[in-house]
Amino acid sequence: MRDNSYQAVMARRPDIMKAAVGMDYSRFESGGIAFDYEGMMQAPGLSLQEIEAIQHSYAIGNTPLIELKNITALARACAAPGKGARIFVKDEASNPSGSFKARRAAVSVEMARRMGYKGVVTATSGNYGAAVASCAAKAGLRCIVVQECFDSHGVGQPEIVEKARKCEAFGAEVLQLTVGPELFYVFLRLLEETGYFNASLYTPYAILGIETLGAEIARQFRTLEGRDPDLVIATNAGGGNLTGTARGLLHKNCATPVAAASVSLHGLHMASDTQFNRKSFTTGHTGFGVPFSTWPDRSDVPRSAGRPLRYLHSYHTVTQGEVFFMTETLSRLEGMERGPAGNTSLAAAFSLARQMPSDQCIVVQETEYTGAGKHHNAQLAFARSRGIDIRFGDPRDEVPGQSIVLPRAPELIQAQEADLAQMRRSLIRNARQHFPGLVRPEDIPFLMDETRADEAFVRAQCEEEP
Repeated sequence: MRDNSYQAVMARRPDIMKAAVGMDYSRFESGGIAFDYEGMMQAPGLSLQEIEAIQHSYAIGNTPLIELKNITALARACAAPGKGARIFVKDEASNPSGSFKARRAAVSVEMARRMGYKGVVTATSGNYGAAVASCAAKAGLRCIVVQECFDSHGVGQPEIVEKARKCEAFGAEVLQLTVGPELFYVFLRLLEETGYFNASLYTPYAILGIETLGAEIARQFRTLEGRDPDLVIATNAGGGNLTGTARGLLHKNCATPVAAASVSLHGLHMASDTQFNRKSFTTGHTGFGVPFSTWPDRSDVPRSAGRPLRYLHSYHTVTQGEVFFMTETLSRLEGMERGPAGNTSLAAAFSLARQMPSDQCIVVQETEYTGAGKHHNAQLAFARSRGIDIRFGDPRDEVPGQSIVLPRAPELIQAQEADLAQMRRSLIRNARQHFPGLVRPEDIPFLMDETRADEAFVRAQCEEEP
């Protein structure tokens, strides 16, 4: 009889993961902080053209790039003379499952099919579950989605419940769990007992799938405007979205700066049972975005392929109220009803556009579908039922978990820039804690790549007490 205690299952994690991903991560390791990141990304042996062909076979990709002329006009009306960059959006809601995550799901599911797995398992409360379920249905594979859905009182957020409905509509089996450590334990047991493929968000397969999104942005914008955009901004949670998009832009020799945007949930703990239902966003927030940026390998694979600090030029946070306001604005001014999480980067773009010259252009990297539970009115109604104070005013007065402040005027939307230097220091500190001992010579260039920092900065952090 196999020992299925929590401690025993966790101890078997490396072997379970190796069998479920079809990749031996140890071949990329150096024994310390550094590992062969590019070697890991190239291991699947898939070119950008081959990935595009896979996605085409699943009816995924080639989504429209749309100029938001009315929102641009509103931004200019709130900006100084000569300011107000044009805002474009890549409408990923037109993918079969309604989000950009269809791109990473298609590659993961197709590789599972080619390697002979009978089914796929994914742990997610978000759009990725629906994307994997959709692709698995097309590939003829079984699919299990494990959701962190409820608090200990059995109360589930409407957005998560909505996503479960969508997963089940595609034929997936959905296991809904309470917040806490049981999610990963159940996930590991399912992988071990079923022998299914781990359709993780953080494998090279998943990140390679998003590279097509960056490549499309470069190609489509050049067709429309004859040049590259001045800024691409992506909602950031686990880091894969931004990483894949940036790599895709580089594939097309597009050096456009890439910015990250997250909803500020400062003060809330994502694994807290009492705080789980006091936030109105299940992804795209700082509770994921900051920890995963400063230590990507906290994911469900030994080495995450999503490593955003390697690629981002700036990181901006917006409030819940600002995102809800922009979600309503997108519907009312552009006739596009889209889910709040995808509008996180739009809220940041609206703020940044007002500071940029009017002859420049920002591309908001993605939208997502909306539905009954995902709709911003449903989210606000749920927040009110949990005792959250919802009012119009200055978004800077918002306290996550206590209030949602909708801006009383659009010019009050002001994205806040995060301290990238501090995040870089945190990543180096986390690396040293996970790999204690002397920093080796080969670790220095690796950490320079990880943090987009110069040698002097990295060495200074390595000389400090870990």
